[in-house]
Amino acid sequence: MSPIPILKHQKITNKIGRQLDEIFMSAKIVKFYKPVDWKIDEHTIVQPDNLVICHIPTNEYYLTKAPEIVFEVLSKSTAKKDLGIKFDLYEKEGVKFYFIINPDGEVAKVYKLKEGRYIKVGDFSDEILNFSIDECNKNLSFNFNKIW
Repeated sequence: MSPIPILKHQKITNKIGRQLDEIFMSAKIVKFYKPVDWKIDEHTIVQPDNLVICHIPTNEYYLTKAPEIVFEVLSKSTAKKDLGIKFDLYEKEGVKFYFIINPDGEVAKVYKLKEGRYIKVGDFSDEILNFSIDECNKNLSFNFNKIW
């Protein structure tokens, strides 16, 4: 079991959640969560810091289908897993966008799934990223300046 995230980590995940709430306020199917279990198979359960789904969950206790967006906020105890094991797992399972947030450097690396592989969209600190998710039928603007 991982230790409780430091205050800065929690502050960032809360700010990501607030921004997602604003973005998806009027959406009927789109939901965001922080954190929730995603049961990939009987031996693999992950709990991303923040995530967005564009489907109705079939289970009230955990997700069984890949989210469209996953946010992981790096910490000393989880960075290696977030950058390695989870990166590969999310790519393999079809997570459309993976946001890796580095609180120490105040930079986020964003990856988009294209033809089954993650392609780096860019590094963001105070920029706004405009992108769309077909499954959510939504154009999004995510302001990185609001998460620090």
